[in-house]
Amino acid sequence: SAPASASAPRASPPGADDPSPALPSSALSHFRSSDLSASYADRPSTLHDPDPSLGHTTFDLSEAAIVLSNYDLGVISAVREFRRGSRHSPKLLIKSEKGAFILKRRAHGRDDPVKVAFTHQVQRKLAKAGYPLPRIALVRNTDPPLSMLNLGGRIYELFEYVRGEPYDMSLHATYEAGQGLALFHKILAEEKPDWEPPGTSYHRASFVPPNLAFIPHRLNDGSLVEISDFLRDAYIQAGNRVEDAGFAAWPRQIAHGDWHPGNMLFRGSKIVAVIDYDTARVLPRGVDVANGALQFSITRTGGDPDEWTAEPDEGRLKRFCRGYDSVALALISQDELRAMPWLMIEAIIAEAALPIAATGRFGRFDAPPILRMVQRKVRWLQSHGERIARLVA
Repeated sequence: SAPASASAPRASPPGADDPSPALPSSALSHFRSSDLSASYADRPSTLHDPDPSLGHTTFDLSEAAIVLSNYDLGVISAVREFRRGSRHSPKLLIKSEKGAFILKRRAHGRDDPVKVAFTHQVQRKLAKAGYPLPRIALVRNTDPPLSMLNLGGRIYELFEYVRGEPYDMSLHATYEAGQGLALFHKILAEEKPDWEPPGTSYHRASFVPPNLAFIPHRLNDGSLVEISDFLRDAYIQAGNRVEDAGFAAWPRQIAHGDWHPGNMLFRGSKIVAVIDYDTARVLPRGVDVANGALQFSITRTGGDPDEWTAEPDEGRLKRFCRGYDSVALALISQDELRAMPWLMIEAIIAEAALPIAATGRFGRFDAPPILRMVQRKVRWLQSHGERIARLVA
């Protein structure tokens, strides 16, 4: 790894009883459910684990017909509800003579046209460089061409459908994930956003300590006070250690903001698409690198978080960082290595704190086992920080 400080080169679903002529019900059976299940990856081996029992918002069929009429897709032969990603952002899988596409309606709170335009700027820059991602379909008969559709105050996007598989946890795929992040950073290193995106991250996030303090009250469980206090203190300490590594002076650039296995599709061990850019922002790239190292090395065996081991998979951790370092001018710096275990601590605590404080659960998991699991992993990282830095150096 490089010896220098951080460089900037890490209503009803389709198929309702009265479909419109534009979306014939006879076409809704053209896609088998098996075609869907292997297409957009779920989120294996990370903390991301949405609760499947929660309901999804859906498209009204007439709404979909109006939206699709604004795109040049030719004859549409099939439409199917596509439940992947946020349950607040409904999606349809569209098959037409121009190909297969995903239609997405932006969730409330994530539908600011200026912010969406920024994510599209990022995707256009990546696409121009040949980066693997779904291409954005343009709204027809607009000048200049528009990459989003605003109808009735709702924002819609249409993306190329990319067929792929989930992350298989192999060393080859892990290497690809590290390399893919480095390429992301390298391509966007000099890109200047047209809009000032957020500059916040999981590092020293002001919401984390009070959310941790609130968790025992949220669950009405006094036995969780000790764990929440431990995690709050560990989070603050880790943030201080990151600052000691010179974080404030690290160059800032467009970063991904949520680099984890569920945000990419593979064929074998090769990434064929990175599929989510909603968390893109301007940050030191080391924030991305450390979170990616955490997400692609976290150990999760079985369905009981109390049985998950404390230590990361060191082989995958090392391979992720090797993949990142394989890209010219994208070496992980000594300062980034020194801060990595402490950023990993901040990342895993922040990821658990907000949903548990808000809902009393973490996806489909009860909160107490998740909190105990996070506590074990934090303790391991605290006592093995230097080992982590040596391992990936």
